[in-house]
Amino acid sequence: MQVDVLNIEGKKTGRTIELPEEIFGVEPNDHVIYLSVKQYLAAQRQGTHKVKTRMEVKGASRKLHKQKGTGGARKGNIRNPLYKGGGTIFGPKPRDYSFKLNRKVKDLAKMSALAYKAKENAIVILEDLAIETPKTKAITGVLKALNIAGKKTLFILPENGENAYLSLRNIPSVEGALLSDMNTYDIVNAQVLVLSESAAKVFTEADVEENA
Repeated sequence: MQVDVLNIEGKKTGRTIELPEEIFGVEPNDHVIYLSVKQYLAAQRQGTHKVKTRMEVKGASRKLHKQKGTGGARKGNIRNPLYKGGGTIFGPKPRDYSFKLNRKVKDLAKMSALAYKAKENAIVILEDLAIETPKTKAITGVLKALNIAGKKTLFILPENGENAYLSLRNIPSVEGALLSDMNTYDIVNAQVLVLSESAAKVFTEADVEENA
């Protein structure tokens, strides 16, 4: 898949990058995307929910009245779950929602998400941003030049792109991630995927090494 490299003004630089078909041209697998997104969202849950059982709420433990002879229902203590202020039956307890996925499944999910973006022509390759000091204004100008302002955008940055990351993190519709931290959820959640030129070259180099 041949993609033009654009500059910060949204114009072609004359350079192109060949994104490997082994990654961006695979047949997308919806089920592994679902599993990967589910795993990501499950890991975000704190799992700190907790209610008190009848052993933990306040209240005397004495029996309210004798078992028989009152003409009413038998009753235990005031902490009975049937009474106001009593304990909760089968309520939520702290737990860990995360679960494991095999590396091959996660890799296939990531490739499937990238393949969908390629099919939708929603991948932009941008020359590396030379930002000396973090400035949000620098990124908003780039978004306007690329005609993606207001769209959910994911910037994939090289390992040394800290200033670019700091510049875009204040824009509500834009997310930034290092190539090593890219995940399926962020790709699926974005309308447009912007790859820095250095990050895009990593895909090409990885493909060359695999075929060597």
